[in-house]
Amino acid sequence: MKTLARLALACSGALLALSASATEPFSFGLFGDTPYNRFERLALPGLIAEMNAEPLKFVLHDGDIKNGGERCDDALFEDRLQLFQTSFHPLVFAFGDNEWTDCHRSNNGGYDPLERLAALRRLFFAEPGWTLGQNPMKVESQASMPEHATYRENLRWQIGPVLFLSLNVPGSDNNYGRGNQPSDEFMQRSAALKAWIADGFALARSRGLEGVMLAMQANPDIEDFSQGKANKGYRALLEQILAETKRFPGEVLLVHGDTHFQRVDKPLRDPANGDVVKNFTRLETFGSPFMGWVKVDVEPGRLPLFRYTVLPYTPARADNSR
Repeated sequence: MKTLARLALACSGALLALSASATEPFSFGLFGDTPYNRFERLALPGLIAEMNAEPLKFVLHDGDIKNGGERCDDALFEDRLQLFQTSFHPLVFAFGDNEWTDCHRSNNGGYDPLERLAALRRLFFAEPGWTLGQNPMKVESQASMPEHATYRENLRWQIGPVLFLSLNVPGSDNNYGRGNQPSDEFMQRSAALKAWIADGFALARSRGLEGVMLAMQANPDIEDFSQGKANKGYRALLEQILAETKRFPGEVLLVHGDTHFQRVDKPLRDPANGDVVKNFTRLETFGSPFMGWVKVDVEPGRLPLFRYTVLPYTPARADNSR
């Protein structure tokens, strides 16, 4: 995009960030764990067209752009990028395990997962600080943190009284590593995530925001964590989210995919006393073989802040949206 257009969009993004106290409602769309097969690949343009027809501020795909048995080839990545670029709205992509941590499998091509992660960054985040889509949105990338500059895929943006963070937290135990010792990659990425989340919540508190949304691919086993049986790949992450949520006076929404069971619920309990954390909500997006998206409406100043419309994919409705 030409420099002048980039400057215009940057100014637009700045105005959004400045409107933290605005009362204007807005909406955004969430989907993920698709396409997994030929049918879903053929249907995904219709699903994107359906979202294109809605007045959304952005859409977010929370990871897994292929099934666990497909090859992690550049050609597949490029195909998915082309699909994402047909989104009229700014599109945010959070990496899933199927596109990097699991690529070592022989039926995935026997790739080095870290090489595939680097390829995803080069392709989907060629310009750090910008989303995908026909009308990209200026966002803040963790590449702006010198000590964590590698993690350009971790993004942050504000619309009205809500701060949004997208995180590289994949399934398959968060790439923890084999055995009881965490991998170097896990340790380094976890440090970056800890800093990004802490900085995000501090910013939300300092600005007096009403909500924070975190988006990632992995289902971090919140129920087990709440019972004191946390998955080692997600324990520290959930401990931080719990602590930050308890300190935040507004609502916290965690969006994830991974286990392909669309739901909106409140599964987080404080393991210390078993109390439900009332200002925390989990939203899991649709996942193959069920396609669809969730529209989230935000009405500042009202409770609950986030309201949800679940939209299973139907070809007839998609045709009408074109």
